[in-house]
Amino acid sequence: MLSTLLTRAAAARPAAVLLAAVLLLAGCATPAEPPPPAPGPEPPTKIVRAGPAEIPGLGPDTRRLIPDGTSQAVVVTGEDADSSNSEVVLYERDPGRGWQAVVGPWPAHNGLKGWTDEHWAGDNRSPTGVFGLTDAGGRLPDPGTKLPYHESPSLFTVAGTGFLGEPLEGSFDYVVAINYNRRPGTSPLYDEGTRPMGWDRGGGVWFHVDHDGPTQACVSLELDQMRELLLWLDPERDPVVVMGDGGSLAR
Repeated sequence: MLSTLLTRAAAARPAAVLLAAVLLLAGCATPAEPPPPAPGPEPPTKIVRAGPAEIPGLGPDTRRLIPDGTSQAVVVTGEDADSSNSEVVLYERDPGRGWQAVVGPWPAHNGLKGWTDEHWAGDNRSPTGVFGLTDAGGRLPDPGTKLPYHESPSLFTVAGTGFLGEPLEGSFDYVVAINYNRRPGTSPLYDEGTRPMGWDRGGGVWFHVDHDGPTQACVSLELDQMRELLLWLDPERDPVVVMGDGGSLAR
């Protein structure tokens, strides 16, 4: 009996092998998974290079006002549109790195009532915008500036008190004319008998020595900072002042 069963199992084995082969060819059986492909080279890392740095806080409209040839900028940023408090930072433009802060921030004062896009004589606001810096002077001797310097112990003398009752004496020891409504290349004291936009649009806007209070329209700095500003400014670098409250400069 046992030999008969073994004989039948042996006879059935070729049929089972044949059935397995048929199922494999018909796709009913699951073949072994192929080995994973060999890893290829890693894709190259994309390097994003930053462009030249811009002056922080300046919007596109303000940046467009800075001449292409300018590589010195004095940035005066007011606390807000109606504040007489501001700060000053000096920037230099490097051909590769762009604008870099080199000095500051310095505390400063501006017009009593803040800033305006349309300055008028007597409004006690400082004009916003970008203006050249080409001429200097003062009651004290030239400290060594590269700008044309008009020294006059008598004409740059000022007396009286400011808006807060503070003494104004010494405010014009050093000045740098801001080219708002003035003709460049003249003493800060003179407008050659004319102002391009007319006398009612104001003028005589300067950097000058701080008297611990608001100005009529000028920007004021401490005496040592005015001296440093005069020594830093270089007419070969077409220096400008970029001035206004933070909201105006961000446009």
